[in-house]
Amino acid sequence: MDKRTLKRHYKETEIPVGVYRVVNIKSGRSLVGSSTNLPAILNRHRADLKMGGHRNRDLQRDWDELGEGAFAFEVLDTLKPGGDPGYDMKRDLRALEELWLERLAPYGDAGYNARPK
Repeated sequence: MDKRTLKRHYKETEIPVGVYRVVNIKSGRSLVGSSTNLPAILNRHRADLKMGGHRNRDLQRDWDELGEGAFAFEVLDTLKPGGDPGYDMKRDLRALEELWLERLAPYGDAGYNARPK
């Protein structure tokens, strides 16, 4: 493929939107979040952890102690963009994340998320 075709293909490719989880497979603890660009956020978490600069200190500590092999990066759920011009994907994304947070309750000993206020 030529450069122009590759560029058009990249622009037309749909970026997955949804809820993800970084899970400590040894302890079962997990960090749940959402993003409008799932591949990018998972890469960011992985890079921050490898560099020792993840903002979640508990997660970083466990990563440092157990190593990369003790963690999995998962997509839990995705959203399909609505065809309606007024569609608010971010609102639906927040609602989807809240459902997963309620289902998994990744707080305290069960996870790395901060408890909701």
